[in-house]
Amino acid sequence: MRENMVEIIREKALAHGFEMCRIARAGVSEEHRSALSDWVQNGMHGDMAWMAEKERLARRKSPESMLGGVKSVISLGMRYSPPPYALSEANAARSRGVISAYAHGDDYHELMKKRLKALARDLDELLGQHNQRVYVDTAPVLEHAFAETSGLGWQGKHSLTLNRQFGSWFLLGEIFTTADLTPDAAAGFHCGSCTACMDVCPTKAIVAPFTVDARLCISYLTIEFKGFIPRHLRPLMGNRIYGCDDCQLVCPWNNDTETPDDDILKPRGENILPQLAMLLRLDDAGFRQRFRKSPVKRTGRAAFLRNVCIAMGNSGDAGFVPQLLQTLNDEAALVRGHAAWALSRLASGSESVAAALQQAHARENDADALADMHITIEEKEEKS
Repeated sequence: MRENMVEIIREKALAHGFEMCRIARAGVSEEHRSALSDWVQNGMHGDMAWMAEKERLARRKSPESMLGGVKSVISLGMRYSPPPYALSEANAARSRGVISAYAHGDDYHELMKKRLKALARDLDELLGQHNQRVYVDTAPVLEHAFAETSGLGWQGKHSLTLNRQFGSWFLLGEIFTTADLTPDAAAGFHCGSCTACMDVCPTKAIVAPFTVDARLCISYLTIEFKGFIPRHLRPLMGNRIYGCDDCQLVCPWNNDTETPDDDILKPRGENILPQLAMLLRLDDAGFRQRFRKSPVKRTGRAAFLRNVCIAMGNSGDAGFVPQLLQTLNDEAALVRGHAAWALSRLASGSESVAAALQQAHARENDADALADMHITIEEKEEKS
């Protein structure tokens, strides 16, 4: 194989929108395998049961199980636009919700996969026919491990991959191939003694360097978790309604990153600090239309409006009370329960709100919502 083949592959990758492209051997180190096992054994995957499935765990640790005869993994990074605001500005916008920057536009899964498949077709012409598989996020692949061993970037203490030039505002994808490509040198570690990401985490979900307990992580709670959010975590969530970028916003490596010239996610202004009141008015059809092509849609209306209710409860804005009172009649028990919690936060001394909560509790027929409302009412009475 020609000595400059890897550089040609990088040029092809760049042409398809991947500004980062590095090659790794198709193997997972014992360090990464052990870290994954410990994380799952300690229950840090939360309700993401698929993470603990024996077969999927084995596949994450063995690239050969993903593609027979695999020799190389091409690790690719595609940049997206960082938030157009500072963390302090997001925290101050109490009547608005914070949506993670990668979800300001279109869903990256399909967009990236199309580009990866197009690149894989180019590689067939370049390398000759080889077996190849492309992966974006959803497959059992230790993508951050391959990013590190390929030299694309190192794993920061927040567990995300960091690149010296682009920080962490990029998405990862991989091409597994049976072609034997010259690997790049592994990335060095450049976080030093910095703990900014760990210090800023609202729920202290980064329980140790490189270890995030999903059960505490706002991204997990607002996106993957579909139930009643633990009550002690709700006040810590602030106005974050879909994901959380706090650890990235304070990272020194993101200080000088710029918006990419071509952001295929096409960020839309409507998803940048949207008004909470407008979002809570969405019915099912309105939610699906509002978040068409957006990754937010996959969360579902009930879980998303649950997050909106929590943000309203944390806002300190009593102007939300009339709308939340109406929401006590929402079709989704998950929304009704969290609306009750928000009302107790915003109108703790109101007799009319207390009566409305009692009435909502009396007619509630969902066991989880009933239990949550009961605690809400008890806590409100204790404060009165």
